[in-house]
Amino acid sequence: MSNPTPPPGYGPQDPQQPGQYGQQPGYGQQPGQPGQYGQQPGYGQQQPGYGQQQPGYGQQPGYGQQPGQPGQYGQPGQYGQQPGYGQQPGYGQQPGQYGQPGAGQYGYGGGVPGNLADWPSRAGAYLIDAATIGIPCGIGAGIASASDSAALVIIGVIFYLIGLGVAIWNILIRQGTSGQTVGKQVLNIKLVGADTGQPIGIGKTFLRQLTHILDGLACYIGYLWPLWDEKKQTFADKINNTYVVKV
Repeated sequence: MSNPTPPPGYGPQDPQQPGQYGQQPGYGQQPGQPGQYGQQPGYGQQQPGYGQQQPGYGQQPGYGQQPGQPGQYGQPGQYGQQPGYGQQPGYGQQPGQYGQPGAGQYGYGGGVPGNLADWPSRAGAYLIDAATIGIPCGIGAGIASASDSAALVIIGVIFYLIGLGVAIWNILIRQGTSGQTVGKQVLNIKLVGADTGQPIGIGKTFLRQLTHILDGLACYIGYLWPLWDEKKQTFADKINNTYVVKV
């Protein structure tokens, strides 16, 4: 006796036939299998692009960053960050000019430079300058005083005047316009104004030379003052607001 045939849709069905009742092939399967009942392609999987950040989402390429840099949040050159913000080279200053902070530069208003000349360099420059002036003056004085001949006296006076001319040119004109005498140039130091960092001019250089008289008082204590002074200044430097610095 044969078994009765069950009605259509009742009982086990062929799993290969799509769309059978009670069967949800593809639950948790990859999308792309043909549509079984109750199956949503890719359920449990993330839809392509869903919840993912689209390229450039929340970013504005180029805003605050240089072209060609990766646009990740928090990375260099990203959103909210401007390369060099607060560091704009050359803003309000000119490289190499006095008035910038840093080695070999001076603050306007009398800031103390970081490259003050030491006392031995200043003393050595003084001795060189004294020799350039003293040699012709000494020769002239020696000739004039040791001879009764009028011709030799005249020659002696000429040598003396040459020494005086060298002193005016070297100490006043050369130092006033360039900041350096011959001696200072040899030892790479320079006279500058504390408020400008520039040579102080012929007139102020002359006044500074006059105030060196105070440095010579009391056993030349003013000339020795730079040995322990924080600003390495003589009395003449303090009065005239000048520094001697390394070049």
